[in-house]
Amino acid sequence: MKRVAITNIGQIVSGDINQPLLTASTILIEDGMIKAAGGEEILQGVEVQETIDAGGMTVTPGLIDSHAHPVLGDFTPRQKTLDYISSSLHGGVTTMISAGEAHTPGRPKDPVGVKALAILASKSFYNERPAGVKVHGGALILEPGLEEKDFAELAAAGVWLVGEVGLGGVKKPAEAAPMVQWAHKHGFKVMMHTGGTSIPGSSTVTAEDVIQVGPDVVSHINGGTTAVSPEEAERIVTSTAFALEIVQCGNPKVADQVVRLCKARGELGRIIIGNDSPSGSGIIPLGILRTVSQLASMSGISGAEAVAMATGNTARVYGLNTGVIAPGKEADLVLMDAPLGSAGATAMKALEAGDLPGVAMVLIDGVVKAEKSRNTPPATRKVSWRR
Repeated sequence: MKRVAITNIGQIVSGDINQPLLTASTILIEDGMIKAAGGEEILQGVEVQETIDAGGMTVTPGLIDSHAHPVLGDFTPRQKTLDYISSSLHGGVTTMISAGEAHTPGRPKDPVGVKALAILASKSFYNERPAGVKVHGGALILEPGLEEKDFAELAAAGVWLVGEVGLGGVKKPAEAAPMVQWAHKHGFKVMMHTGGTSIPGSSTVTAEDVIQVGPDVVSHINGGTTAVSPEEAERIVTSTAFALEIVQCGNPKVADQVVRLCKARGELGRIIIGNDSPSGSGIIPLGILRTVSQLASMSGISGAEAVAMATGNTARVYGLNTGVIAPGKEADLVLMDAPLGSAGATAMKALEAGDLPGVAMVLIDGVVKAEKSRNTPPATRKVSWRR
């Protein structure tokens, strides 16, 4: 049994939107799972193989990118870019969720082909994690001709995601709603493209369309890139209970509106955060951190609440055993701190000041996957690691 201890933690952000901060300074990991979080007493009588001294830094759950468009491996033909998933790891992202492999060259659009692509992507990312990141790939893109038996077949093969409704040939509620019902019957999580057009070939999706189809996640309610109108956004927030996804490459004004509406309604737990890349606006490895910083500094919420939107909220929506620092959860963790020169003294205060924190270390399943992020500014404090 391998045990890892993280000690001398200045602040622990839980990832739980209902209790965003923990009163603890030590985390014990056993075989890749969080065993306990508390004071130094949790290490008494315990043989530890590795000790990470956080040096007073903040520890958060690994960030979850709720909206990616991968193909296979750590390459995207959309932007002709290698290593973009590894770069996201250096921005604190430990999990990515595919919203559909839409940029696959020659993407098939018949039922046999879309099923084959979903199974291939799902199994490929399961067998090979780019840079260690947990990429949940193989999000089925809905095309005409799919039947209920196809969803049963896919579920048996391990596919459990439906990519953004509207990416494929099935766009209208009358066509999409029955397929979404079949998907839910067989245990799928369903996303739906929302708002105006983003790239050539995309279409406009209204609040009424979303309500009629009934997805689990309202993808990029703040646009990807063109958002629904403020009136449409308010209708989605107030008339549904769907998860509401805010993305980096969307409209910041509508993002702010949605967060403030949800805060007033006591529904911050509905908000999740994604990048929506690779997209027409490019690849932003620090996109999740940038959105967290935007919301924490401009939308009337704390840094810890914004982090929960990019961790525990998303994990709960998609049924993942990560995103929260609690016993029994996968030990996907980020050590971060205020960057040198920031107005904020800690990682959370830096976020609330509008800065990006310095990522000093990233662990996935209790294993260190990145040190001294190649993308963020340097952290003020230092981490020491004894093996």
